[in-house]
Amino acid sequence: MIKTPKQPTTIIHPFNRSDQREAPMAAATSTVVGLATSSLSSPSSLNRKQTTLNSAFLRSTTTARNPLRVSHASGGKYTCFERDWLRRDLNVIGFGLIGWLAPSSIPAINGDSLTGLFFGSIGTELAHFPTPPALTSPFWLWLVTWHLGLFICLTFGQIGFKGRTEDYFEK
Repeated sequence: MIKTPKQPTTIIHPFNRSDQREAPMAAATSTVVGLATSSLSSPSSLNRKQTTLNSAFLRSTTTARNPLRVSHASGGKYTCFERDWLRRDLNVIGFGLIGWLAPSSIPAINGDSLTGLFFGSIGTELAHFPTPPALTSPFWLWLVTWHLGLFICLTFGQIGFKGRTEDYFEK
């Protein structure tokens, strides 16, 4: 009985865009070209010493030094802003929303209020739902005006409320 040797397998480099094939390799080792000396799923690789691969995407083992680090400032760290720089408070959101709804609900536009016109235009546009509002629809004017007023009211409310509680306006 004559044994025929196994056909060598050819492995295509994963980043090679052309149809060139790499040199044939033995089927027993089946290392993938492009992964250095690590081999995939070969029984002989389990007994080998595992190698580490270096990459530019991996972090180095040394820690980078922070040039802004001051030893006694803010727990050893120099910070430009406080951790809670937004200092959000639900009181500001609640009072700001009430502070905008009250004046925007005054009937000052031909006997209608801005809030009434905005919410009424929402209902009108939802009546033909799959079709979006036209660019000439008054919905866009009421939407932008109402939200702009709300965000201005919330911004000034945040400045005023936090400024008063942190004594910015003293002196």
